[in-house]
Amino acid sequence: MKIRRIIFPFLLISLWAPFARGGTDRVSTHFTPDDSDAPSFEMAAETAYMLGVIGNPNSYEIGAQFVTARWRFGPVYREGFFRGYNQFYILGMAEPIFRGPENLYYGISVGLRYNFIRPGSRFTPYVSGGVGLGWIDSHANVNGAQGQDFTFNCLGAVGVSYKINDKWKATAGAVYQHLSNGGQTDPNPSLNLLGPQIGVTLSY
Repeated sequence: MKIRRIIFPFLLISLWAPFARGGTDRVSTHFTPDDSDAPSFEMAAETAYMLGVIGNPNSYEIGAQFVTARWRFGPVYREGFFRGYNQFYILGMAEPIFRGPENLYYGISVGLRYNFIRPGSRFTPYVSGGVGLGWIDSHANVNGAQGQDFTFNCLGAVGVSYKINDKWKATAGAVYQHLSNGGQTDPNPSLNLLGPQIGVTLSY
């Protein structure tokens, strides 16, 4: 499909960007091993491929593009299993629908992310969750399709980031998304989506 041909080159370019600095120049792999080095601000671009699960008769397949701004808040916790730090995020999403009655969903989400830091490690596991709202080109007369254009969304993710250097990280994980109009139409089929996601993050 034309949409897939647009998304996958974008994904490859996004993932290659931190490494391609022109010519034969190499990207520095230096990183600060001090676990208190929690960035105050980050921008991330992530791509997910999600399948419809639980409760909807349509076999949805959705490609999601997420652009996220994250701010650290609170202290950097230095002791115990929950050694790490909190982030508040604002996320914009655009989701072409490869299979399903609708064609496109787009929206915003706000939420929290917790990063589990380990001394001297390039790997940082994380969990996140948020809520938001968005719009879909609904088809109310189709069984299992969304009943109206306006919807709410819930978004949750788990994964791990890998610190390439002091500026760039690569991330991989799994994302869950729930779409629903909150019972504003009857029936309200809602939509549950689950799938892998990968991306890059720039830290400031």
